[in-house]
Amino acid sequence: MALEMKVPSPGESITEVEIAQWLVEDGDWVEKDQAIAEVDSDKATLELPAEASGIITLKAEEGDAVGVGEVVCLIDTEAEKPGGGDDSTETYDNPGDEKGEGNAGPDLDKQDVKNKDTGKKAEAVKETQKQDGSKTYATGTPSPSAKKILAEKGMDTSAVKGSGRDGRITKSDAENATPSMGTPGTGERGSSRTKLSMLRRKVAERLVEAKNTTAMLTTFNEVDMTAIFDLRKEYKETFKEKHGVSLGFMSFFTLAIVRALDMYPAVNSMIDGKEMLTFDYKDISIAVSGPKGLMVPVIRNAENLSFRGVESEVKRLAIRARDGQITVDEMTGGTFTISNGGVFGSMLSTPIINPPQSGILGMHNIVERPVVKNGGVTIAPIMYVALSYDHRIIDGKESVGFLVAVKEALESPTELLMDNDVKKALEL
Repeated sequence: MALEMKVPSPGESITEVEIAQWLVEDGDWVEKDQAIAEVDSDKATLELPAEASGIITLKAEEGDAVGVGEVVCLIDTEAEKPGGGDDSTETYDNPGDEKGEGNAGPDLDKQDVKNKDTGKKAEAVKETQKQDGSKTYATGTPSPSAKKILAEKGMDTSAVKGSGRDGRITKSDAENATPSMGTPGTGERGSSRTKLSMLRRKVAERLVEAKNTTAMLTTFNEVDMTAIFDLRKEYKETFKEKHGVSLGFMSFFTLAIVRALDMYPAVNSMIDGKEMLTFDYKDISIAVSGPKGLMVPVIRNAENLSFRGVESEVKRLAIRARDGQITVDEMTGGTFTISNGGVFGSMLSTPIINPPQSGILGMHNIVERPVVKNGGVTIAPIMYVALSYDHRIIDGKESVGFLVAVKEALESPTELLMDNDVKKALEL
């Protein structure tokens, strides 16, 4: 009996997926629950497991867009599992190879094709040549000396008009030839075309949507990371030994944002029709780069998490995104986003809002810079931060105040994020 495998629904509101990659080939034996394909939705990449054991027949190709509920393959559940190789059933591209027979036919065929191609090229050359006396030249053929000069200039013969007999390029032509700005060189000028995955196309659509439908504005500030550096230097190893995760920067930024969202709730809001919807919880989206493109998993109720809780959740979500195991539910429903371009070396950027959210904070690299402290110049680790926000519901006063509140918390973490008790805050 042939079992029809249909595309399951990967999540609410998703009606179509794309076959990203078949993990088996047509006619293979598959075991029940074996991953047979990777499918892209507009939010994530998911594995498709076999619903039964048997011989599989593929009904869709890689890159095909198929609707939820459509049949993508058949599994013959009554087929016998292959037990091993059988020489009697093997076939060969060239019959007779095993017996040393049949080799002449294909080789002769190839030679015939080669001869025909050679004949066609000869005819083409004849058409472009002119007969005059004992020598025949193709139009645009350079003399040996001209060829050498053009090679030294990095010019192609097609870019030079010959003035010699029958259009032959002379030494004088080559010496006077000047490459123009638009003349291609002799290097390779290839190109390739790759179909965008459904996830990448959806990301592109959302970015354009954000630019076209929001009144996006970005404000900037700088953060002196000295206090956080000192805390991490003193407690990082102890924290990792006790909790099994590193004390990174994301926990400081996440908790600083939670504090700032309490102070400026409009930043934790979004437009819903003609109304502004404000959330009393903080679901913080973390933009990470996965194997299939940008993914934005969500830390739920970040306001209830400690430093250990945030770091553990960031690690868990990052691993799932890296391994392609992240689900649609884990990337849905954030109220504010953090994007860390600093891990790639970005000094400054204007992050794009993740709709329907109204704000996103961009982190950047940390560089030692000269700063003024207590009337003197000193060197400190500085990070530039950027807040992009929807000006339709967030005013300049609120946006600047929010970013200043984040800056204050990061520069005074012991007082503003740890209630002056570092060991208790870090659960040491």
